[in-house]
This record gives sequence, C-alpha cells and structure tokens, in this order.
Amino acid sequence: MMRRIGMMCAVAGVLASGVMVGQAPVTVSTGPASEVQANYGRIKPNVLKAAEKMGAEDYGYKPTKDVRTFARVVNHVTEAQLHSCGALIGAGSAETIKVPAETAGKAEILAALKASFDVCDKAYAGVTEANAAEMVQVGPAKRSRVGVLWGNVSHDNEQYATLALYLRLKGLVPPSSEK
Repeated sequence: MMRRIGMMCAVAGVLASGVMVGQAPVTVSTGPASEVQANYGRIKPNVLKAAEKMGAEDYGYKPTKDVRTFARVVNHVTEAQLHSCGALIGAGSAETIKVPAETAGKAEILAALKASFDVCDKAYAGVTEANAAEMVQVGPAKRSRVGVLWGNVSHDNEQYATLALYLRLKGLVPPSSEK
C-alpha cells in the first residue's frame, strides 16, 4: 500500500511539474535582454497592423485641430526608432532611410515605418544578457543598450495608444482588441 502511494506521488509530481516523462524541460531565457526582446515582439505587430488598418484616405485625419494627424504619429514612431535603434546598430544603417512628409501617401509612410522596424529588429537581435548594460552613445548622452531598447518599447506603446484611439474614432477595431 505504501509503495502504491509513493508511486502515485511520484507520478503526480511529474505531471504537476509540466514535464512529461522522456521530455526535456523547456528552458525559458530570462533577463533584461530577453524581457525587452519579448516586449518588442508584442508591440511591433500592433503598430504595424494599426498603420496598415487605417485607410489611405484617413492618414490625414486628426480628431481636433490641436493634435497630430494619423500620418504624423506613424512618422513620429519611424523617426524615434531610427534615432534609438540606429544608434545601437551603428551609423549609416538608419541614416539612409528618409521619413516621408506628413502629407505623403500611406504606402510611402508605411514603407518607412517598416524600414525603421527592420533597423530595430537588428538592434534587438544584437542585445544579449552579456552586453545589455553596455553604455552606448545616443545623441548627446550615453545610455545602456537595454535602457535604449526599453525606451523604444515604452515609446512605441505610447504611440500605439494614440494610433488605437484614432482607429476607434474612425470606427475601426485596433489590432490589440481584435479577436
């Protein structure tokens, strides 16, 4: 009887651990670099889908005269990403990308946004747990590599909130609210 109880406890322990017999445990990379990469991976599709979802005719939309147009918000994300992520991957890469005028068409604005995400993809891929605290020059200041990337994630989240609001005001469901 005691042997049977012992065997049942062992089986329950294995099942409770989430590891099946014969299966290697899943290792999850943790640390500042992994965390910032995961958060970037969540915000990037929302920003891109929001920019894609808004109709070309509504890129000039702004809810009141005192706020930016939808196109300007998208361009602002592009500019900020080129500045931050470009500083991490080295001069030249981001400087060849031109941010279009606010009055440019959707296709041109979207192409620049995608190009800025390509620059950021390289910057996020280049951060490791070993180099996350490395200080890099960003404009007039030195900042940690991971600090620059967290700043970018935070900024993208803030700007996505504006894009999502503009979509809702146009009767569209923001990507993060889609089922």
